[in-house]
Amino acid sequence: MRKRTRLILALLLPIQFLLLHVLKMFPDFIERYYSQGFYPYLSTASRYLFGWIPFSIGDVFYLLIGVLAIRWLYKNVRRLTFEPVRFFVDILATLSIVYFVFNLLWGFNYYRVPLYKTLDIKTDYTTEQLISITERLISKSNAMHRNLGFSDSVKVVIPYSQKEIFKKSIDGYKNLESEYPNLSYSPKSIKKSGWSLGLTYMGYSGYYNPFSGEAQVNNLIKTYKFPVVSCHEQAHQLGYAAENEANFIATLATLANDDDYIRYTGYIFALRYCINEIARRDIDTYHIILKTINPGILASYKEMRDFWQKYQNPFETVSKLFWDQFLKANNQSKGIMSYSYMVALVVNHYENKPF
Repeated sequence: MRKRTRLILALLLPIQFLLLHVLKMFPDFIERYYSQGFYPYLSTASRYLFGWIPFSIGDVFYLLIGVLAIRWLYKNVRRLTFEPVRFFVDILATLSIVYFVFNLLWGFNYYRVPLYKTLDIKTDYTTEQLISITERLISKSNAMHRNLGFSDSVKVVIPYSQKEIFKKSIDGYKNLESEYPNLSYSPKSIKKSGWSLGLTYMGYSGYYNPFSGEAQVNNLIKTYKFPVVSCHEQAHQLGYAAENEANFIATLATLANDDDYIRYTGYIFALRYCINEIARRDIDTYHIILKTINPGILASYKEMRDFWQKYQNPFETVSKLFWDQFLKANNQSKGIMSYSYMVALVVNHYENKPF
């Protein structure tokens, strides 16, 4: 790039920040013309383009970007001494391009109308309502645990491979289409990440690649969590950027699945969030209600906790801090803590509906 072009691109970076700050005040505009207008066509095209490839194109893309970045730094690090301004202008120009492409391909979804408004779901609820929903979830989870042929004290083992779970995960979305047309999902483009070990050390179960439109799932996580994470990342593909909303949609999709094993993972996923919220509100009730959950379900939770504890490291803290700040910068004021607000959607949506 020419010197003048690089300078213009670098100056456009703060302008993009300002424009986004203004644009987020018009969520209806974004919802209509981007999230439900331009983006669904773009997302579908990306899934058709890369979904059939058996490995993750996005992972290869990130590898190439990393190699090129290291190569550029190696060749240009001396300019820090002789041309520091031009050095940082080049970096800002590149970031400006990446930021523009990111927002065009997916990032504008962070500023769309919140899901609770489009589905007309309340976000406030009482502790009594929470306990009532949690007791229903416990009853359903315990019953399904037994119906799957496992004793109360034994954790359920999902009898499917990860590839089979990917195929089954879209069934729930198909069953939701008639009631929620915006959750229509076809074709699928969901894959195991080639960087699963790295994701594990960073503390992540999966991620969505906005540049290739692929949903990536950490293939090291325990099988019982695999269906929910798959549906969570597919929700991101459909343009639901907020983590709490993607968790709620994953709950809808797993509970709507025809397969009992997949539905079971959805029940115990929602249950875990609800009992954790009870612990934050009323610890005495938490200890009482915990005793009514099948020990086999609690064993699955423990298995997942033990898995993450095994990979705990200082880099995970740094990674989570970065992700927390990223979420806050993209219209999720609670950052990582916004995950817990999925409970409000579950409580109010299912209060007067059967599971």
